[in-house]
Amino acid sequence: MTKPLQDVRILDFTTTIAGPHCTRLMADLGATVIKIEAAEGDLLRSRPPLRNGASTSYGQLNAGKQSIVLDLKRPEAREVVMRLLATTDILVENFRPGVMKRFGLDYAALRDRHPTLIYCAISGYGQTGPSSGQAAYAPAVHASSGFDLAHLSYQHGRERPDNCGIYVADYFTGTYAFGAAMTALAHRHVTGRGQMIDVTMLETMLSTLGPEVQMAQFDVEPPGRPMFGPVRTKNGYIMPAIASERSFQGLCKAAGREDWLTDPRFAIYGDRRRNWGLLIDELEVWSSTLTTTECQAAFDREGVPSSPYRTVREVMRDPQLAHRGALATVRDAGGSFQVMNPPFRFSNATVGVGGYAASLGENTRSVLDAAGYTDAEIGALAASGAITEG
Repeated sequence: MTKPLQDVRILDFTTTIAGPHCTRLMADLGATVIKIEAAEGDLLRSRPPLRNGASTSYGQLNAGKQSIVLDLKRPEAREVVMRLLATTDILVENFRPGVMKRFGLDYAALRDRHPTLIYCAISGYGQTGPSSGQAAYAPAVHASSGFDLAHLSYQHGRERPDNCGIYVADYFTGTYAFGAAMTALAHRHVTGRGQMIDVTMLETMLSTLGPEVQMAQFDVEPPGRPMFGPVRTKNGYIMPAIASERSFQGLCKAAGREDWLTDPRFAIYGDRRRNWGLLIDELEVWSSTLTTTECQAAFDREGVPSSPYRTVREVMRDPQLAHRGALATVRDAGGSFQVMNPPFRFSNATVGVGGYAASLGENTRSVLDAAGYTDAEIGALAASGAITEG
């Protein structure tokens, strides 16, 4: 089977997480992705785990891409980009707004010369507007979008927002950018023309707060203790997701407390939500006498959606992931490591991460050679500092 994007070419000007996640999905679908890096390389190349100078943090986001080094401050390097654009379908960048314009590589400068080009710009707050120039990394966007305080409102008895160690805004924004670029590719098939895509981390995070956006517009009673939280067991915690009447009925049966079905505190959803803390207190009288495994078995018998809390190391050993081939092996200068394949499968096409992560500038010469540069021209570019070969 073929890969869905095997004839699509991408110029990747992205760094760190959001943009590289977007373009790695494209590479996973078979696109030729040429990653353009400065001489110091993507910031993540220096992040652990490091083996022989090669970072798996970098590798997992850039597997399957080619790497070339261009000094975009030099006109010769910008001319290399112009030549590569002749065969490029999609350009993706996540510089702060204005940077690509200073290089003469913004969409306005390219659209007439390359009318079929799809130009995807990822930023914290948008390409225009009063906040467009503001620096943005995921932790700051989590705070500015309302996400952190919305999350805190569900942490009973807590006042200080959580620390940030998982960069939700980056991965979600990269995924939105990927979907938008694929949609623009389909639209180009109909119209014959490319277009500009402007994707923001702020709006991405606000889009995850559907109920909170609705409650912010109206004077409604704030929800009480959240209905999804850990339940104590004899040796830890378990998470039951009681999201329907059927799952509530199963919970009552599992705990041997079918009296809750007619208890005026819990029988009706609205009353149950207001008294959720009382319900959990009574549930833990039962659950704390059982191990997590025993509690899970009781929930499973009654069809209650639930799970013990697992570490990432434990999840990576899950036979379900092995069955689906969810993990792939990638090789780089430091050896091999595992990364996640994209979480979707096609019935009539091959999808999967490329098995290598390129060293900095590893493909500079081969990419320029394919673009028609002679050895003498490549040597002159290297001598001028416009390019660096790996």
